[in-house]
Amino acid sequence: MDDQQSDHARLRTAVAAAQAIAAAGDTAYDWDLRSDKITWSGRITALFRGSEPPATGAEFRARIVPDDQAQRSKELQAHFDAGDDQEFDCEYRLRSNEGQIVWLSDRGTAQFQEGRAMRVLGTLRVITARKEREARLEYLASFDDLTGHYNKGRLKEALQHGLALASRYRIPGAYLVVGIDKLTSIEQAFGPAAADAVIVGVGQRIEACLRASDIIGRIGGDRFGIVLSGCPEGSIGIAAGKILQAVRQTPIVTPGGPVHATVSIGGVPFGEHGGTAAEMMGRADVALQDAKRSGRNCFVRFVESEEQREQRRRAAILSEEVQSALKTGRLILAYQPVVDARTHEVDHYECLLRLRLETGTIVAAGAFIPVVERSGLMRLIDRRALDLALAELIRYPQISLAINISAVTASDSSWLRQVSSSVKNHPSIAPRLLVEITETIALENIEETARFVSSLRDLGVRVALDDFGAGFTSFRNLRALAVDTVKIDGSFVKNLADNVDNQVFVRTLMGLAESFGLSTVAECVETAADAAHLVERGVSLLQGYFFGRPTIERPWLAAETTPEPRAAQSGD
Repeated sequence: MDDQQSDHARLRTAVAAAQAIAAAGDTAYDWDLRSDKITWSGRITALFRGSEPPATGAEFRARIVPDDQAQRSKELQAHFDAGDDQEFDCEYRLRSNEGQIVWLSDRGTAQFQEGRAMRVLGTLRVITARKEREARLEYLASFDDLTGHYNKGRLKEALQHGLALASRYRIPGAYLVVGIDKLTSIEQAFGPAAADAVIVGVGQRIEACLRASDIIGRIGGDRFGIVLSGCPEGSIGIAAGKILQAVRQTPIVTPGGPVHATVSIGGVPFGEHGGTAAEMMGRADVALQDAKRSGRNCFVRFVESEEQREQRRRAAILSEEVQSALKTGRLILAYQPVVDARTHEVDHYECLLRLRLETGTIVAAGAFIPVVERSGLMRLIDRRALDLALAELIRYPQISLAINISAVTASDSSWLRQVSSSVKNHPSIAPRLLVEITETIALENIEETARFVSSLRDLGVRVALDDFGAGFTSFRNLRALAVDTVKIDGSFVKNLADNVDNQVFVRTLMGLAESFGLSTVAECVETAADAAHLVERGVSLLQGYFFGRPTIERPWLAAETTPEPRAAQSGD
């Protein structure tokens, strides 16, 4: 009787386990390695699409997509060789009898006898939807969803690569930017679907004019960029002429009817003015605007003015100065207080970069950051600012600091790893660190920025959306970003007490922030009247010359750590 009860108990346990596995959407297997037989339980029908499940390991392996078989075998063998009870976890594709492909997550563990694997117990979970999402995100990281051409980021990389080859091997080339003329008018007359059809059609006609070595990408709503590799200077106009002719010669078929489209083109040869991919793109955009002003449907080559040459010369000198400062420790921080709106007690300090010239002169960030961005040094600059801020937080446990990051750092995994490592070694700094991302940067790639914000918040680091209002963040975008704080753009704060339009705008921004329970910071507060108006609106924190200018001295070491409000002075 006891044996029967035990058998019934084991049966009930097995049934309950199978039901739990099925409820979780999984399929369990018991694979006897000696006989190669597999026993299945759970959602068998859903996994094998109504066909009989494989009875042996060999039959199951035959259904695995050939390209994935070797990796699965490698994962299993590594688990067998380890000889412990650690779980193995691998992903691969399985083909059904009808030829359908599903992605599986295979997790399990082997049972050993005298050091030899005798059976494998595991579960299979269908992860096709996740894999499709990952593939989609990977695709969108490089390609434009509408046209299938490279997106702006990927094209910029290709242009930078082309510039490097041109410099090293003296290979001629050029960059063109093609803008569709009056696309807004086309959309208004024929509808959004017709405008999309025109964009696709123009892209196809441009591509048909290009050689295999040329690269096309969509860099904006109505603009395409083209990297012409191995193109002599005298052939640039010829290539542009072919594109102009190809677009205008016949109408493009759209859902709203045939549309006659034209394009304007700006271009710049490699090496003529030097510089980075971003600078090349900027020069081509200048030429494109000249083409549009010249009546559209034409090509204009970029011509550098004397003033632009002088600006480039000064930028080169400043870039060298910044690189030298990075090596010699002459990039430093200035600190500006951010105070409680009602008590005026310091909540934290914002860190602002400063360049100390060899002469001892201190240069504000606005004078050198634009040059740094064009010269590709922003990752190094952001890393230096992070190093300095973390050192202060570790040394002075009574302070909280905010640091700003650039667009390149918002996707820099190594920067995140540095923050993670510092937080792991010094857990107390996480809640005292605030990372500020400008709204315009966040909106450039909302999904990537949201992942970046999530990673920081998982570490316990707070995140602020800077220049709030400059990019007109929507309710949906603000929810996706999930930041802790928003900083109202200073252009809406200056002279707020006397500007009714800005008062309405600030009230709207505050309503949006309050709906998410976010704290708010108003920057560029310069008068008592503006401060009072912001307090009345419910702003949490205030920052500006009225409460203190940035200083390279450590203000928290001063005897008085709460600055007295004072009248604004001329620019920083």
